[in-house]
Amino acid sequence: MKPISQMTQLELAAYVHDHLRQQGIDVVLSGGSVVSLYSQNLYVSKDIDLVNVAFTRQAKLRKAMASIGFAERERYFRHSDSKHIVEFPSGPLAVGEEPVRDVQEVTLETGSLRVLSATDCVKDRLCAFYFWDDLQGLEQAVLVAQQHAVDLAEIERWSMVENHVEKFIQFKERLE
Repeated sequence: MKPISQMTQLELAAYVHDHLRQQGIDVVLSGGSVVSLYSQNLYVSKDIDLVNVAFTRQAKLRKAMASIGFAERERYFRHSDSKHIVEFPSGPLAVGEEPVRDVQEVTLETGSLRVLSATDCVKDRLCAFYFWDDLQGLEQAVLVAQQHAVDLAEIERWSMVENHVEKFIQFKERLE
């Protein structure tokens, strides 16, 4: 196994994911790390967001992470051999008001990793744009949609449900 100090962000996420899975803890990668995955690292996130989809108690997460050398500080877990930090946002796994139904699994040298689909990754990034006018979220959504086939009709439907059709149009114009 590759040493933690030499793992990329996604390799570390897969390593942690597999370890947690062995402990009966169900997590799914979301946030900027998924943008990194789908953009071939054209965008690099600062942290690893593993959504705690089974609502595992913090004490169990803390114990599982400690067993592979991570210590909790505030809401983040850090390992002395890595610059990457891990966070466990609580579930449910959702984009806006809708639950995520399409979870993909990717395999890396360090393990397997459950992640949002490219379409749900775009929705996740558009949430920041829709709800907080975060232009970086818009740029990340565009980057993923340019690199991967996404379901634009589904994103438009979801945008209507979220009441952000005008911002969806801005997103679509940035793609063209």
